[in-house]
Amino acid sequence: MPELPEVETIRRGLARHLVGRRIGYAEVFHPRAVRRHSGGAADFTGRLIGRRIQAVSRRGKYLWFALDSDLALLAHLGMSGQFLLVDAASPSPKHLRARFAFTDGDPELRFVDQRTFGGLALAPLIADVPASISHIAPDILDVAFDEAEFYRRFTERRTGVKRALLDQTLISGVGNIYADEALWRARLHYATPTADISAATCRRLLAALRAVFRAALRAGGTSFDALYVNVNGQSGFFDRSLAVYGRAGQPCRRCGTAIVREPFMNRSSFRCPACQPVPRRPHW
Repeated sequence: MPELPEVETIRRGLARHLVGRRIGYAEVFHPRAVRRHSGGAADFTGRLIGRRIQAVSRRGKYLWFALDSDLALLAHLGMSGQFLLVDAASPSPKHLRARFAFTDGDPELRFVDQRTFGGLALAPLIADVPASISHIAPDILDVAFDEAEFYRRFTERRTGVKRALLDQTLISGVGNIYADEALWRARLHYATPTADISAATCRRLLAALRAVFRAALRAGGTSFDALYVNVNGQSGFFDRSLAVYGRAGQPCRRCGTAIVREPFMNRSSFRCPACQPVPRRPHW
């Protein structure tokens, strides 16, 4: 699933091409694409016609287009959702779920989703955030992120550090890839109890998370297959810089010890056994 760097890369591309443009036509090709919109496809498209896009924003893994009507077109990419900017005459891809044309011509916007886990909906804006995602916490790059408040809530969780990082109501935008990368940079095992994390260690972890996000943004995100691309259809290349994720059996870039892959919450965690030893009282 795309995480903060991938979604932010897409947001930046969309903002460059769409802010200020007026929607002239909208069409939904698969009902699952708008299953989170209570009014259905006809209501969804009808309420978009004539609306101007005023901003393209993001919180964690969610994107939204602020419209000139106190409404937002909210999007989550799921596992395979893509926003592509193309000429209207371009052939329609196999998994096209929705398209949006603009009164000033090309490029048009297409939403493609092979697995249909992503989705689109209209939502009212409250304090510039769609009401339906107001429970999602600010992310580490958001000016609204409060480190002191995060640390207080983080240590109250009484769980393992990686589980806490994946909790989108605590800190948004972090998924499996970047949690593993940040924990490696901070030299922390994923099962370290949050209650055992000092304020200084928490600052080190957050600094590591910021650093890995910024490095990934410079590379356009991480692409392991064709399911994540930016708005021009190009893949990110941060996978070349990953320290632990997906590198089981390969040497640690810091100490040379072989990276291990371990089961974690129906997925996997990757770590260096030497740099990230098991804590004395792990929280599995």
